Amino acid sequence: MTATIIDGLALSQNILEELRVEVAQMRAKHGQAPGLVTILVGDNPASASYVSRKVKTAHSLGFHEVQDNRPADISEADLLALIEHYNADPAIHGILVQLPLPKHIDERRVLLAIDPDKDVDGFHPMNLGRLFIGGEAVTFLPCTPAGIQEILIRTGVQLNGAEVVVVGRSNIVGRPIAVMLGHKGRGGNATVTLTHTGTKDLASHCRRADVLIVAAGSAGLVRPDWIKPGATVIDVGVNRLGFNQKTGKAVLSGDVDFEAASAVAGKITPVPGGVGPMTIAMLMKNTMRSAWKHLEGQDGHTASCHQP
Repeated sequence: MTATIIDGLALSQNILEELRVEVAQMRAKHGQAPGLVTILVGDNPASASYVSRKVKTAHSLGFHEVQDNRPADISEADLLALIEHYNADPAIHGILVQLPLPKHIDERRVLLAIDPDKDVDGFHPMNLGRLFIGGEAVTFLPCTPAGIQEILIRTGVQLNGAEVVVVGRSNIVGRPIAVMLGHKGRGGNATVTLTHTGTKDLASHCRRADVLIVAAGSAGLVRPDWIKPGATVIDVGVNRLGFNQKTGKAVLSGDVDFEAASAVAGKITPVPGGVGPMTIAMLMKNTMRSAWKHLEGQDGHTASCHQP
């Protein structure tokens, strides 16, 4: 068996094309485009690269994008005041503060300061609570879990009643996707087991999975004998193993032994080129959802993410 490789870049481009149509509709109806501010504190190269991709994508869609770079020694009080400024700006519908922040700044306080109705990353406790309730209560889904769910839906993976195993329990990926896939409705209704690197006999749990989602941050953790033949494998891990002097790029690996797993799985995401592009696409979709909501007092034309 040779797995079908899921092209996250191609899927993300389909979503972005859909959003370009919505931007045109919004401009025609309201004379305004979705507004997104990306706040980068300091000069961490990885953070700068992530923000650059987000900014480039927003510009390509015709968003009103504000790139706000601040020095690493900005005070917590000044950063909170900056967030409050954008909370009050009617032209801004989404606020993204790139993490991690310098050690003298409390990340929790910063995330709490963002207006939940502009929290397009979906990290505010209020939005995580809405996610737990599900259905119409949901405002924004966290972007990486939303991207995973969108991948599964758009590639025709059967989730209704499926056995899903999630490896990794972070608040950013593992816990949210476990909740989302367990909700009733489209893109859910699965039986979900949430595991982690401390789980006893982790391999046996993985072997049961019709859909295996790995977000543990451990390069090559999942070996081919852990995978049920024909299963769908979603690899969320991005591990930097070194630096390629010829290409000038980091050498990346997922949490799954990709080459070996491809001989067993039915479908599999690569690293890079799998979940990553979808995460950015879902950030844009959340921003579009927020813009419709702010301009019309409702979700408007887009459902933004498939809400169970």
